[in-house]
Amino acid sequence: MAALYEVMDMQSGILMKYGVPINVAEDLMAERIQEVERRISPANHTRAVDAARLLDIPFMCIHTPSDNAVASYLQKLFDEKKADSVSDIMDILKEIPEYKDAMSEKAGPKIFVGADKRRAGKVFVDMTGGTGGSKNIFEKLSNAGVGTVVGMHIGEDHRKEAEKHHINVVIAGHMSSDNLGMNLLLDDILEGVEVVAASGFRRFSRK
Repeated sequence: MAALYEVMDMQSGILMKYGVPINVAEDLMAERIQEVERRISPANHTRAVDAARLLDIPFMCIHTPSDNAVASYLQKLFDEKKADSVSDIMDILKEIPEYKDAMSEKAGPKIFVGADKRRAGKVFVDMTGGTGGSKNIFEKLSNAGVGTVVGMHIGEDHRKEAEKHHINVVIAGHMSSDNLGMNLLLDDILEGVEVVAASGFRRFSRK
């Protein structure tokens, strides 16, 4: 967690992939990265590690690889299915076990900006890079032709900027998206291993 801000550089490259000039992306991200570094600096970063050490339990964090997995999986899915409207995006998400389960717990996908019948346009799955980027990026995404952002969560200031620049925002859900990313990784490494699901995690296998 102490180095969370160090992975945020990847967001500049992702934004460039969707049409934002790299110099603009890097400039906007630089301020946000510094803001996050200052915000997390006073946290108790060793608390979870110390607890694992005292309990003599092996401990590893693979949060960013999990985020990468869910972002790649969903982006490929939306690109292949060519969602025409925001409601199409919602329908695709609701067929995925992790999101279907989250719906039963009132934590499923929701439209935060836009409406069912709005055209989706170019879909950008924004689910990796440490934490949310600069709120000022929505203008640049709109200029680059992005019509809909699908994310895990969004702050109110960011939501208002997306609305201002006519970008639909579908929030798939935080815990459900983390679940999907972890399950995609675990499918490849867990043969013969028992998984105890807790603290919001739900195990779904695709095998």
